[in-house]
Amino acid sequence: MLVLKVTMVEGRTPEQKAELIRRLAEAAARHFGLPVEEVRTVIYEVGRDEWGIGTITMAERDRTASSQPG
Repeated sequence: MLVLKVTMVEGRTPEQKAELIRRLAEAAARHFGLPVEEVRTVIYEVGRDEWGIGTITMAERDRTASSQPG
């Protein structure tokens, strides 16, 4: 059995996550020569307030970007 763990910022649709799971499982199974049924994928979603870039959170970065003139 192979377990793939994906950590990403929340906000993707269920359809996008399902497609990601399918593609990752197929690629991993092909790469390691495993039956696709032996691949498990876990997605961990993190809020924008819990994900840091440098010294600020993504939420802070979003607020800064939206307040700047376009």
